[in-house]
Amino acid sequence: MHPGVAAVSTTPSPGLTPGAAGPADPVSLPSHEADAATLARAAERSAGDLLAPPTPIRLSDVVPAPRQVDPAPADDWLLPPDAVIVASADPAVLTVAAHLAELLRPATGYPLPVTDTTRPAPGGGITLTLADDDSLGAEGYRLTVTRAGVTITGATATGLFYGAQTLRQLLPPSIESPTPVTARWTLPGGTITDSPRFPLRGAMLDVARHFFAVEDVLRVIDHLARYKLNHLHLHLTDDQGWRIAVDSWPRLTTVGATTAVGGGPGGSYTKADYLRIVAYAADRHVTVVPEIDLPGHTNAALVAYPELAPDKVAPPPYTGTEVGFSYVDPSDERTYDFIADVLGEVAALSPGPWLHIGGDEAFKVKGEVYTGFVERVQRIVAGLGKTVVGWHQLAPAGHVDGRVLQWWGTNGGEDPATADAVRRGARLIVSPGNHAYLDMKYAPDTPIGHDWAGLIDVRTAYDWDPGTHVAGVPTTAVLGVEAPLWTESVTSLAEIEFMLLPRLPAVAELGWSPRTTHDWDGFRERLAGHGPRWSTAGVTFHRAPEIPWPATPAVPGQRPAAREGVNQT
Repeated sequence: MHPGVAAVSTTPSPGLTPGAAGPADPVSLPSHEADAATLARAAERSAGDLLAPPTPIRLSDVVPAPRQVDPAPADDWLLPPDAVIVASADPAVLTVAAHLAELLRPATGYPLPVTDTTRPAPGGGITLTLADDDSLGAEGYRLTVTRAGVTITGATATGLFYGAQTLRQLLPPSIESPTPVTARWTLPGGTITDSPRFPLRGAMLDVARHFFAVEDVLRVIDHLARYKLNHLHLHLTDDQGWRIAVDSWPRLTTVGATTAVGGGPGGSYTKADYLRIVAYAADRHVTVVPEIDLPGHTNAALVAYPELAPDKVAPPPYTGTEVGFSYVDPSDERTYDFIADVLGEVAALSPGPWLHIGGDEAFKVKGEVYTGFVERVQRIVAGLGKTVVGWHQLAPAGHVDGRVLQWWGTNGGEDPATADAVRRGARLIVSPGNHAYLDMKYAPDTPIGHDWAGLIDVRTAYDWDPGTHVAGVPTTAVLGVEAPLWTESVTSLAEIEFMLLPRLPAVAELGWSPRTTHDWDGFRERLAGHGPRWSTAGVTFHRAPEIPWPATPAVPGQRPAAREGVNQT
């Protein structure tokens, strides 16, 4: 057993029922009962302090690394069974409080009722409060742990949400158990003051090469939220399948969604499915960025609507993995009617500011024809009130206000065309293929993935700087960092998790943490502590040999974590 990790039992504590109280449950005790409860908690805390060693988790163990950590070892706090979560009387804050309660109830078995600050409640619990503090910014938070309780302060509900994710990491790994366990739920004393380096921190999931059910996408969103990533880029269309319903062009899904790489069954999201993903993400402060790839990567659309093809003939469905052979006709007005309709419907479903139009690997649309096409599509996006995002191949096209290029090069950051686009006003999302592409193999013997951009072990995913990576692009022009996962060889949720973890937290730290905290040796030690958390939660991950994973206590009834393969047993 890993030193300091509580032994795990699946026996519920007597009289405690998970989920017994919900976010709307008010807490109101008569004054004499409140006084008695306060005294009882104080006695329990004093007895526990005499019997238990200090918490094995340190404030500095958090991933991504916080901006400032001020430990106070004498102020460790024990979560009592009757703790209450008190939140500012704001609907968004109460939602964060409810989410925190949902995270903590299964393992603790505690009711953890949620109340707002307008109702009387016993002290000694967890308080979430909004404060006008410019130093925290829109996503920052301050988490303070004392012997009297825990307070999370933020200028926005988003900051409070990230503070709640940090609180989760400061509890023992057994907090991830889906059933009650016997453990001392102790938080280390002190204060964390934290805010992100870059405003956009994300991951991309390719649902076009292989289709993934809504529940799988929601699980990916949970992984992003855990590590303070705030954007999920969905690659919704490609040669192998069209995955989003468009009412005005129904054959895109009835015909174009029926295939996948290797001849799989395909699939697509109804508008209700997509809205469910968007809403789930929004509750976790994640913005969905939809991508409709144009003018290339469009074979599935051409199968459904041959009039979009240059020769007006439907190509056969495609289930391979080659790129660059398909494109919509840039000289036909019908093409732009199609694009306006599709982007209009997708924009109406997507409350976030971004529409991603792809633009990569359109090898058969060159020069002025390509730039003219891009410029026209950019104007369509702007007319919908959205900001255009595209792969860095869009760089030579004329600029529109707010334009964002996503750079995926592998050449060490030399790209004069992208640097010129930035000088003309573009901002950059940095996703270098040889550092951030999570479909690359970890090592030559990794059972799935590719190696065209190189092998990406955890250190390779961590040891680079998004702010200075692309030559000629100042840090001020870098909007953020994104880790794409292409799915030509990825076919299941377990395989998604195997490729994401443990590299996703590495990229998350690059996006969130100050550059001054960047330290491989420290990161690998902090990351190692997340192995028991993933194992306890039944999450698949790669036991990368460069990480000093601790031994993980077995939890009866739970799936073991993947080791060097990706199949659960």
